[in-house]
Amino acid sequence: MSKTIIHTDNAPAAIGAYSQAVRAGNTVYMSGQIPLDPATMTVVGDGDFRAEAHQVFKNLKAVAQAAGGSLDDIVKVNAYLTDLGNFAIFNEVMAEYFSQPYPARAAVGIAALPKGVQVEAEAVLIVND
Repeated sequence: MSKTIIHTDNAPAAIGAYSQAVRAGNTVYMSGQIPLDPATMTVVGDGDFRAEAHQVFKNLKAVAQAAGGSLDDIVKVNAYLTDLGNFAIFNEVMAEYFSQPYPARAAVGIAALPKGVQVEAEAVLIVND
């Protein structure tokens, strides 16, 4: 099986040794997105968790579109939060980007994320040709 690298300028460029997403067959594995503005590569929100979460989903949406899909095609989300006290806000923001039935999801509390952000999310997307 071949793999295809997915890249878009509408999402932040990779800041390490990884691709924004990789397609294998009809499955797209989307790398974690943090709340970076893709144009400036700076963190958005000035510490506002809700603003950070919105940017994460905007970035995931851009990568999904570059892969030929949409957020509705996501079947699994893994979310990483530095403060699980923001769990309810994360749920509210996620519900603004996804329709029911929602994708499967894990939400994990962790000690730290790159660039001092409060949230990161990765996803698995299924596209139909």
